Amino acid sequence: MKLLRDKVMTEGIVLGDQVLKVDSFLNHQMDPLLMKEIGREFARRFQAEGITRVLTIESSGIAPAIMTAMELGVPMIFARKHKSLTLKDNIYVEKVYSFTKRESNEITVSKKFLQEGDRILIIDDFLANGEAAFGLARIAEQAGASVAGIGIVIEKSFQPGAGLLQKAGYRVDSLVRIASLENGTVSFVEEVHGQ
Repeated sequence: MKLLRDKVMTEGIVLGDQVLKVDSFLNHQMDPLLMKEIGREFARRFQAEGITRVLTIESSGIAPAIMTAMELGVPMIFARKHKSLTLKDNIYVEKVYSFTKRESNEITVSKKFLQEGDRILIIDDFLANGEAAFGLARIAEQAGASVAGIGIVIEKSFQPGAGLLQKAGYRVDSLVRIASLENGTVSFVEEVHGQ
């Protein structure tokens, strides 16, 4: 996705060889026009999958997920990382580890929003080790739903997440795949199938 690659190149900040800061357009301040295009692209890629709900994790996944859900015409659900007084019973709970924040969180989703037979599209901002995506997939599967695919805005291909998810049988579709962040430079994986 050229628009996203251009944003990464012009506004992304490399912090060491493992972390890319994109807070000017994706996960602090958000570019609404870019989010709209991201939603359109995920909807295009997954339109034949019979998606009934889009599932993400708070907070950085919410913008791309809501735009995708809007394009698909389905509800969007986000897993909460923080305890809520109004959400403590009849919930699905999974523990996930955040590579960037270096902490574990229990994520929760109300059981009333996921049904058996749902076709779930998981959307997230980054994919590194796959922890968040695996946690969301386990929640969907607890509900008897199936994971139709996992859409990632930015995949760090030099980390094992995509390979682990694919090995587990999940379809992973990333809009931008980063090969390396070495020497303070973003290097992209070159796509051979024109995406």
